[in-house]
Amino acid sequence: MSDRVFPSSKPTANGGAAPPPTKPPLRPPYRPQPHNRRHHRSRRNYCCCFCFWTILILLILALVAAIAGTAMYMLYRPHRPAFSVPSLRIHRLNLTSSSDSSSNHLTTLLNFTVTSKNPNSHLTFSYDPFVVSSFSANGVFLGNGTLPGFTSEKKNQTAFKNVVVSGSNIDLDTDSVTSLKSDLKKKSGVSLKIQMDTKVKIKAGKLKTKKVGIRVICEGFKGDVPKGKSPSMATTDKSKCKVDLRIKIWKWTF
Repeated sequence: MSDRVFPSSKPTANGGAAPPPTKPPLRPPYRPQPHNRRHHRSRRNYCCCFCFWTILILLILALVAAIAGTAMYMLYRPHRPAFSVPSLRIHRLNLTSSSDSSSNHLTTLLNFTVTSKNPNSHLTFSYDPFVVSSFSANGVFLGNGTLPGFTSEKKNQTAFKNVVVSGSNIDLDTDSVTSLKSDLKKKSGVSLKIQMDTKVKIKAGKLKTKKVGIRVICEGFKGDVPKGKSPSMATTDKSKCKVDLRIKIWKWTF
């Protein structure tokens, strides 16, 4: 029989050992790239830039408006119009009640003179017709009337005589009757208040504003109930008129 030759596992003749089997290189695990984070960051940066420029533009516009307003004020020196009531007559102020005091009616007739003064040298006021109302010092409604619209030129004064305020058979509640009776018994006379509401447009050279509501409140009048057909004169030496702007924003009036 022939002998079989098997490879020897012993070291080779030069003393070197057989090299170990090589292993394939290990690959690192797959990690997805953070594309979404970069997308969110870019969107956030865009929003921040947009907000920054918006706020900056608004601040610049506010600054320009403030500078323009200051320049207009220094140039025109605007002042509010002035109103006064130099005379007031009470023709009728009758309060009637039923026998059982279940109904109370008030009949009034007042007549007064009003003056309007424009103290400005560069501004012109154009008024719409006025709605005139009269009240007692405690707020009891005494009647109403009207005043025609007019234009108040620069450094000009306008007067209206025989402005009538009246009321016929005005129904009053118990509190109003009690308050009015208390005023009628005073020796110093009944305290009265006149209120005028309108809208005004202001013109300065070629510039014109939109119509703005104003309210004129004149108070400090005192008068007696007339006896007979002759009217009674109310005292006006302590009366004052105040002009307030009536700016309406949505449902609120300031």
